[in-house]
Amino acid sequence: MDQNLRDVRVIGGRLFKKLALGGAAMLRANADEVNKLNVFPVPDGDTGDNMRMTIEGGVSRLSKTDSDSLGEVLKTMSQGMLLGARGNSGVILSQFFAGIAEGVGENENSDIVSLGEALKTGVKTAYSAVMTPTEGTILTVARESVEYAGGRINGETTLGKLLDDLVAGMRESLAHTPDLLPVLKEAGVIDSGGAGLLYIFEGFVKVINGEEIGVEAIEEARPASNADVDISSFGPDSEMTYGYCTELLLQLQNAKCDINSFDYKVISDYLTSIGGNSIVIFRTGSIIKLHVHTLTPEKVLAFCRQFGEFLTLKIENMSVQHHESITEEAKKTEKKKYGSVAVCSGDGVKQAFTDIGVDVIVDGGQTSNPSTNDFIEAFEKVAAETIFVFPNNGNIIMAAKQAASIYGDAEIVVIESKDIGMGYVALSYIDPSEETEALVNQMNDAMKSVTTGMISPSIRDANIGGVEIRKGDYIGFVGKTMMVSEKSKTNAANSLVDMIFDDGEKFMLTVFFGKDLTEDEKKSFKAFLNQNHPKIEAYFIEGKQDVYPFVLVAE
Repeated sequence: MDQNLRDVRVIGGRLFKKLALGGAAMLRANADEVNKLNVFPVPDGDTGDNMRMTIEGGVSRLSKTDSDSLGEVLKTMSQGMLLGARGNSGVILSQFFAGIAEGVGENENSDIVSLGEALKTGVKTAYSAVMTPTEGTILTVARESVEYAGGRINGETTLGKLLDDLVAGMRESLAHTPDLLPVLKEAGVIDSGGAGLLYIFEGFVKVINGEEIGVEAIEEARPASNADVDISSFGPDSEMTYGYCTELLLQLQNAKCDINSFDYKVISDYLTSIGGNSIVIFRTGSIIKLHVHTLTPEKVLAFCRQFGEFLTLKIENMSVQHHESITEEAKKTEKKKYGSVAVCSGDGVKQAFTDIGVDVIVDGGQTSNPSTNDFIEAFEKVAAETIFVFPNNGNIIMAAKQAASIYGDAEIVVIESKDIGMGYVALSYIDPSEETEALVNQMNDAMKSVTTGMISPSIRDANIGGVEIRKGDYIGFVGKTMMVSEKSKTNAANSLVDMIFDDGEKFMLTVFFGKDLTEDEKKSFKAFLNQNHPKIEAYFIEGKQDVYPFVLVAE
């Protein structure tokens, strides 16, 4: 045991880097265990992976700073987590660390009392990121553990004692999450997001105890070198058409502005006035993150330097090719009124969404939630004044909204579609002749009339909503309501259709067939519909999605 680290009473940036690496490594080693803490016993748990990729997005940024300042290290890490955030738990985790960074501010070091206050700010920021916070989740685990540890801090408290208390508080809080959320108790699991947070802080403890965690290198993608640039694409007679992709981190300076009252909108307004586009700008503490496409990067730099100094700076000629072609967005000169971005997976599902007019597909869904930055990159490819976003999964909505709050080059409207059925139906309502508010109301009303049922194999025994489930059975559910459990996938689909159409109010069914369904299974299901529900108007799409052999969209 490294007693010196346990006895530390002042923490700086170098030590926090070690803690962060240890926390990320501990979560990586246990991500699968977190994934398994899924309420429904289906093979689609992704909380562990979402939180792992979120914190690794932050840790990978630490190689970009040689600073030993705790404030600088926390800000750098929180910015990476913000853009890398995936899933609801990942977004909440990113906000928790963003709040800690805000609490530490620009201080190079922090004593334990001040660190305890910064943790409280982290909890407050995490709660503020959720419109309707639910207790019994990662929010509760963070809040109760910080309250537990904070109540034990005094002038003699060491880092080791603080982290021990935080972990003890998390374990106690996590154990009673099923008492706060009945759905957890019914499923026989604890909250997965809270478990992920516990693993991170257990990693912190292992670092200060000098224990081996098996830390793996968490590296950012290697930046392009000069050898990767196709310089032949821009020669002596070339004309600058697409401009420069300009990215920077601006450290606001007290000598140049009033940091507390500074509104970065003054920068975004200026960028718009000089013809900048694909503007992404946000603030974390006293640091401004900026991305813009512009023909005059020198004006951007001169304007920004009125308020501070650059921490990082990158300017790239968008006419020069790297590993990807210039995006379609860069080639467009006019913006249409409405555009759309949708999240889905499965070649057939993607094609179906493209066929009904989606501009950009973000690959993902259950088990593969896109990050905040994935959404931002998708927005940049859509030349529209207003972009409608269809997350098509309840666990993706927060990342989409976080991206929407950052992006500045279009109005982003997140339609809270919680499954591909809702998104598929809502998309058909986009009409350039309608006003945005009217369209949103129409899409929300349309989604209320949609019932999406899913069939999935079960990965464990369970009893949910009175449905007795055995490992290996095929279960059918609508939203968070368990409906059926059968030995075969087709029987489960048949039973679920019976239940969905039992009220006689629906008459249309769109079926997305999963990639592992056999032709005989498809024929058997179609025969069942013809015989038992001849009045249903049925459409069949080779969705080729993973996990779910049947996705049933009823209207």
